[in-house]
Amino acid sequence: MCKKYLRIKLILIGLLLAGVGFACNRSMSAGAPPTEALATPTLSLAPAATPIPTVAPQPAIQETRRLTLEWPPVIRAGDADTVRLTLEVDENGNLTPTAEIEGHVTSGQTVTIPNLYDTHNVVAEARLDMAGMQVVPSETANQPLRPGQSVTFYWSVRSAQAGKFRGVVWFYLRFVPLDGSPESERAISAQTIEIEVASFMGLKAGPARMLGVAGAFLSSVLGVPFLEDVLRWLWKRAKRVAM
Repeated sequence: MCKKYLRIKLILIGLLLAGVGFACNRSMSAGAPPTEALATPTLSLAPAATPIPTVAPQPAIQETRRLTLEWPPVIRAGDADTVRLTLEVDENGNLTPTAEIEGHVTSGQTVTIPNLYDTHNVVAEARLDMAGMQVVPSETANQPLRPGQSVTFYWSVRSAQAGKFRGVVWFYLRFVPLDGSPESERAISAQTIEIEVASFMGLKAGPARMLGVAGAFLSSVLGVPFLEDVLRWLWKRAKRVAM
């Protein structure tokens, strides 16, 4: 009987200890902060991207040239004369323009143009506008412009009427890209010229020349050397009256 009671007592003690242990474990689980899973760092084997440096477009190199304009200040009615425009490379830096025809006046200026010969076809264009005078050619003329080479434009001017005539000589550069992009144009110069058309005593160039030849002949035949001087004086007087 005693053994039976002892066995029951041990069973109850065991149950009591098991219950106490279960309660302790539960309370510890409830009070403990939740554990977070530790993230395992991953190692990337891809190389870091290297930033590509941005290169600013370089401005076009400027090419220095001299633009020379030549024209006759006075022509006789009915006669034709020449107007010349030249764009040239002056390696010596000489800024004094020289006339191609004796008696003409000149003007010169230094111009800078972009050196785009490697990427563009460069075309030089010029036009002479002069109301009241016959100008040949009357339309815009053009020539290809090459590195280190000059371009020259000529116009023939004529008028049957005496008077003073003013005109403008236009000069442009046209850039045609080699890759087919839209072309562009740049105005380089617009120069004003003035030409006086004079007549001798109201005569046109042909009769005036004939009168001069006749006067020279009479001077040589009649032995009157001052007759040529008289004719020269009359010519100068007629020019002053026309002005």
